[in-house]
Amino acid sequence: MTTIDIPDGSGFGPANLPYGIYSRDGGSRRAATRVGDTVVDLAIVLRDRIPDSERLFASQTLNAFLAEGHERWVEVRAALADAVTGDVPAEALHPVAEVLLHLPVDFADYVDFYASEHHAANLGRLFRPDNPEPLLPNWKHLPVSYHGRTATIVESGADLVRPCGQRKGPDDPAPVFGPSTRLDIEAELGFIVGTGNKMGTMITPADAERHIFGVVIFNDWSARDIQAWEYVPLGPNLGKSFASSVSPWVVPMLALETVKCPLPGQDPTPLSHLRMAEPWGLDIALEVEWNGEVVSRPPYREMYWSPAQMLAHTTSNGAATRPGDIFASGTISGPAKDQRGAFIELTWGGAEPVVVGGAERTFLADGDVVTIRATAHTASGELIDFGQVTTRILPAAC
Repeated sequence: MTTIDIPDGSGFGPANLPYGIYSRDGGSRRAATRVGDTVVDLAIVLRDRIPDSERLFASQTLNAFLAEGHERWVEVRAALADAVTGDVPAEALHPVAEVLLHLPVDFADYVDFYASEHHAANLGRLFRPDNPEPLLPNWKHLPVSYHGRTATIVESGADLVRPCGQRKGPDDPAPVFGPSTRLDIEAELGFIVGTGNKMGTMITPADAERHIFGVVIFNDWSARDIQAWEYVPLGPNLGKSFASSVSPWVVPMLALETVKCPLPGQDPTPLSHLRMAEPWGLDIALEVEWNGEVVSRPPYREMYWSPAQMLAHTTSNGAATRPGDIFASGTISGPAKDQRGAFIELTWGGAEPVVVGGAERTFLADGDVVTIRATAHTASGELIDFGQVTTRILPAAC
């Protein structure tokens, strides 16, 4: 038995206790938490506290645990907090540098939202410069979204092959097929559904927290040139579906109770199925690093629509959700230029390059590496670290 050392200032202390999936030395995948710089095997550390810990956590994904529901999540978190602050079986502990981290969830369905007013308004000004109103008429009445592909959600560290597709520039006589020349990021948060709802029913905003298990960092890659040619009239498809990247640790919503903050304000008042007595967001700070240089710090607290409203809207037509569904926030942007969470905004469509590594840059080049991080602080000052999602761009195969 041993105790776990937690370095001063670590964002992986008892206030966090995220969930993830690891393997070691080519062995099987198992569920874990992270405490300090140590990965803690959940099935082992909880075997005397949670009778079916082997069933839940000696598993390749967190899906079985997600399906247990809110009361079980509370029970396990309390047991885990007790277990990791005392003597822990040495066989449960592994240095984080010696394990391989995997996708935490077998993702079921994926919806991506467009919930930042700053981002939506900036793109409106870019795409519709002659229109005095940058937002489309529906934007403040419902959380706009599109349905994506879970098959191309990949873990941090997985390289991204530049996508190929059909595109047509404004001065091109005809469309062409080839590698995207305007490859972009979208710095987002992803919300993982634990227990879902049956088809024909709806999750209300008030009930949403009992269905949302936790949060990851999410990079919704975008091929802006492919997207611009295809999106009328049905919206994003191949310009988005080639990849999305997620961080390995799922920070539970139970760890974020005191990270909640009021939304900036919703006007007009949402219709009844989206209305909340006290609409809440989350005070989470993101950081975007491009080839080792921080170029943006998007603040999630600036988002217009709440995660609860996004999940309620997803089910408002009676659509079913399942354990392992994920819905993402859409690009997170603030009012300042250095708070924009996509390079199309940061460089104003390529017209205002940023300097990275001493050179002017607009969109991503082969060999570029992008890292997105996120942190928050609880009401008592503890740091919550979401980890990071890192990706390197490889040349196209077409």
